[in-house]
Amino acid sequence: MAAQAGSGEKEQAGKSQVEFFEEATRLFHSGDFQAAREKFQLATEGPNREMAHAASLHVRMCEQRLSRMLPELNTPDDHYNYGIALMNRRELVEAEKHLQIALEALPDADHVHYALALCYALQGNLQSSYDHLKRAIEIEPRNRSLARSDTDFQESCKQSPLRELVYPEKAAS
Repeated sequence: MAAQAGSGEKEQAGKSQVEFFEEATRLFHSGDFQAAREKFQLATEGPNREMAHAASLHVRMCEQRLSRMLPELNTPDDHYNYGIALMNRRELVEAEKHLQIALEALPDADHVHYALALCYALQGNLQSSYDHLKRAIEIEPRNRSLARSDTDFQESCKQSPLRELVYPEKAAS
């Protein structure tokens, strides 16, 4: 008599390769890449070689998507750093979300206000950029000269209201 099958083997015996593949496809399209990967892995073990090959390709796609998933962000600094990375990739809407989370926890952090000012400037939202840059300068006056030399701010600082904030001496004359 054969030894008792493990739980994965019992599950495999109860379902066909097609059922695993279909279930994995549903999970994949719903965004549950971890569960989809497991079901696709089970589908690779079935008798249909073409389906097994397709399932193995899907296993790799799931692994790629899982590796690109949002990193674990536990602290305001994690959100700030991730927001900066997103801003550098010009994923500005997502960057703004993470910078806002950092700002909620660190309302007087000049570097977070500065980053949000830059993020808004890159999005063309000059009023919000002005508000955050003004606060960053109030907290740390050196942020004014930083904005003057920041290549990402160059075009935005030529426009009102940022121009008057970054170059107050020109506005006074």
